[in-house]
Amino acid sequence: MKQPSRRVAQTFSVFFSSVLLALAFSCSKAPRRVVLMREENVSAISPGESAERASAPRLNLNTASAGELEKIPGIGPSLAARIVEHRARHGGFRRVEHLIMVRGFSDRRFRQVSAYLFAE
Repeated sequence: MKQPSRRVAQTFSVFFSSVLLALAFSCSKAPRRVVLMREENVSAISPGESAERASAPRLNLNTASAGELEKIPGIGPSLAARIVEHRARHGGFRRVEHLIMVRGFSDRRFRQVSAYLFAE
């Protein structure tokens, strides 16, 4: 049986590599994110989110009371109390992302409430 020539093998290799790259890029349908600058912090908002959420006043995570935290969608009384308790035990939050260390905070919940908070 005759071996394919080197040129044919290279052609097929380039063709299949380009097909794989095209598939990889066309399959990633991640939503675009728009970054808005604010005085307090930088906020990333997806195009589908409402303008009301984008313009909502933000709370300082290190000074907000449990009652103020409860007003944020996705934070109830028990979670607000745990945030205040965590802040009292471990000191203030350096970054909003540190909310993940509070018991009951998942990545999903963090994405839900992070637009309403900032840390100083």
